[in-house]
Amino acid sequence: MWDKIKDFSSDFFVTGDPMIYGADVAIVLVSVAILFVLTYFKKWGWLWREWLTTVDHKKIGIMYILASLLMLFRGGMDALLMRAQLAAPDLEFLKPEHYNEIFTTHGVIMILFMAMPLMFGLFNIAVPLQIGARDVAFPVLNSVSFWLFFAGAMLFNLSFVIGGSPNGGWLAYPPLTEKMFSPGVGQDFYIWGIQISGIGSLATGINFIITILKMRAPGMKLMKMPMFSWSVLASCLTIILAFPILTVTLALLFIDRFAGAHFFTLDGGGNPMMYINLIWMWGHPEVYIVILPAFGIFSEVVATFSKKRLFGYKSMVFALMSISIVSFFTWAHHFFTMGSGADVNVFFAISTMIIAIPTGVKVFNWILTMYKGKITFKQPMLWTMGFIPCFVVGGMTGVLLSIAPADFQFHNSYFLIAHFHQVLIGGVVFGYFAGLYYWWPKMFGFSLDEKLGRWVFWLWNIGFYVCFMPQYLVGLMGMTRRYSTYGWDTGWFGLNLTSTIGAFLMGAGFLVQVWQILYSIKNMQKLKDTTGDPWDGRTLEWTIQSPAPFYNFATDPVVSETDDFWEEKQRIAAGGKPRPKPALAPIHMPKNSGMPVVMAGFFFFAGFGFVFDWMWMAIPGLIGVAASMLVHSFRYDTDFYIPVDEVRRTELAAGREV
Repeated sequence: MWDKIKDFSSDFFVTGDPMIYGADVAIVLVSVAILFVLTYFKKWGWLWREWLTTVDHKKIGIMYILASLLMLFRGGMDALLMRAQLAAPDLEFLKPEHYNEIFTTHGVIMILFMAMPLMFGLFNIAVPLQIGARDVAFPVLNSVSFWLFFAGAMLFNLSFVIGGSPNGGWLAYPPLTEKMFSPGVGQDFYIWGIQISGIGSLATGINFIITILKMRAPGMKLMKMPMFSWSVLASCLTIILAFPILTVTLALLFIDRFAGAHFFTLDGGGNPMMYINLIWMWGHPEVYIVILPAFGIFSEVVATFSKKRLFGYKSMVFALMSISIVSFFTWAHHFFTMGSGADVNVFFAISTMIIAIPTGVKVFNWILTMYKGKITFKQPMLWTMGFIPCFVVGGMTGVLLSIAPADFQFHNSYFLIAHFHQVLIGGVVFGYFAGLYYWWPKMFGFSLDEKLGRWVFWLWNIGFYVCFMPQYLVGLMGMTRRYSTYGWDTGWFGLNLTSTIGAFLMGAGFLVQVWQILYSIKNMQKLKDTTGDPWDGRTLEWTIQSPAPFYNFATDPVVSETDDFWEEKQRIAAGGKPRPKPALAPIHMPKNSGMPVVMAGFFFFAGFGFVFDWMWMAIPGLIGVAASMLVHSFRYDTDFYIPVDEVRRTELAAGREV
């Protein structure tokens, strides 16, 4: 009996690596500490009422952001481990198998479990406030989206200590990820973690499309809508077209592994190239899904801190929507080197070059907005200024990669790695940091410390260039991707060491960022936003108190033009009278629901059961998912009204006129 338990434990738990044992200890200690604090301070009821069951879009946004910062730490640690292994030739810091697992989990976590939730967090924080809505169109579905993301992320990360991490690359190409070559459960953790999270992402896309199209404030025509909301609309339209492709692709791979099908195995009549086409039909639009909202953030920040209306509003809208459409016609440039033929290569080379045009248009829009503007260099504007040269270089190297003959030289090298990170860090991460600093006062009622913020900015930016510029050069010298070691005779040592130093500088920037947040919380009274409008903003979110009240707006705002709040402030400053405020009325709001977190828990157990082929767990888990939805469908007490007296008290307590 004891021998059977030992054999099961040795297969079930990841053993033999000191780092894994350290992670085990850390997980246990952190879990015990959380349970102790919640129990000691009697916060279980508060946690359930205020957070686990909330349908308030602002709280859901905060939970997305906290989860994404946790994933940034995990994915960043993977990156530092890889760079430590590559710092010098012939190192044995990581075994090749462990290195494969780390670069696989790094890519998945950073794209799907860091960038996506950070993006969704900012969607939730800003979009309803920008368009004058009191919540999203489907508040309970919004909560379902978050908890499905969280369940998928936790399932994927569990593979680090249970069963073993996936090691087939972040896009899981077969035949390497078929059962014959990946017999362990790591690839199944990959499939089910992404599948469960992807359902939440698809639901978010649907939710925000309906919210933007149907819940805008009176008078806010589409062409008067803030640019961030336009970018969210473009991103969500791409989500609802791209993510079903990912769902089907991973489902087919799972059927191959679970049921012995041969969709992607040549010896069974399948074709691995079908998988590669399908995964990139999702994968390339995915890059634009995460970058489009960053473009919207930069547009808001540049206009606000230049004290000017955004230059070329209509051209910016056209550029965003064009990118959303053309992104679906560029996927094959990811395998120019696989012998597709000249005609196919020419088509996808031209489409890739075309998508650079609307991307370049936006850069000119931002520069011309700043031209003759009264620029103030607060933290959001610093990240925007850091983004522009970084993204221009990333875009130029992307055009180089779009040229099929050149791509034969660049494609499998570190030149491509440098380009990819230039766009995704310099574009996505810098963009979402700009948005995080921009809307932080609206989330929490205080700004983040400016002095520490400058340290964060410079450490991240200097570290970025020190890390990735050498990778262009080492790629041109012949270093290919996925190397876990190299020899002294290659001549790559100096550039790789420099790149590793840059990675650790970015890691230092993240640590200072954590310190900045903790320091600002400690000194929040000094940094408090008492006006609701700390940046002299232009859009509706700055018309209400900070942090935003539960109901967002005491009365429905009415919009007459683009940047309506800014224009109203200018009119009052010129001697005009403020618009008359409508009378207060009871506010209709949704009630909290425990169904989303319960259903996500059942999804987690079902996914865990499928990972280990435990039908005794998977089937009850799926039954629990169905039962959760069925019970919710018979819930009729779903909303309530906030009385006028309560609204008046809340507004007066915040110093607002009613």
